[in-house]
Amino acid sequence: MTVRAGDWFAQAERDLAHAEGSLEQGSHEWACFACHQSAEKAVKALHLHLGQESWGHVVAKLLRELPIEVPAELVERGQVLDNFYVPARYPNGHPEGAPFEHYGPRQSKEAIEDARAIVEFVRSQMASP
Repeated sequence: MTVRAGDWFAQAERDLAHAEGSLEQGSHEWACFACHQSAEKAVKALHLHLGQESWGHVVAKLLRELPIEVPAELVERGQVLDNFYVPARYPNGHPEGAPFEHYGPRQSKEAIEDARAIVEFVRSQMASP
C-alpha cells in the first residue's frame, strides 16, 4: 500500500496558502473554509504518517484520535476551525444572509493562525523519526 501522507500534507500547505490569498482578496468566507481544509488535511497526513487511517471532517476529533499526545490548545484551535466547515460555504448555514456577509478580516486572520499552528505541529511530528 502506498503511503500518501506527503501528498495530504502538501495539499494542506497549499490550502493554507489559498487562505492567505483569499484574505488578501477580501474573500473571508473562503479563507476560513480553506483554513479548515488545511488543518483537516494536515491532521489526516499525520494519521497516515503514523500508520493509521482516519475518517471524517471534524478537525478536533481527528486531533484527539491521534495515537500521540496533542496539546489541548491545538484541539481548541481545531474546534474553532470546525465552525467554518459548513457555514462558510452555504447560505443556510446562518439564520439569514449569504456566507460572505458573516466573515471579515478578523475571522480570516485568526483562522489562518489556527490552521498554521496545526500545520506546524503536524510538520514537526512528521519530521520526527
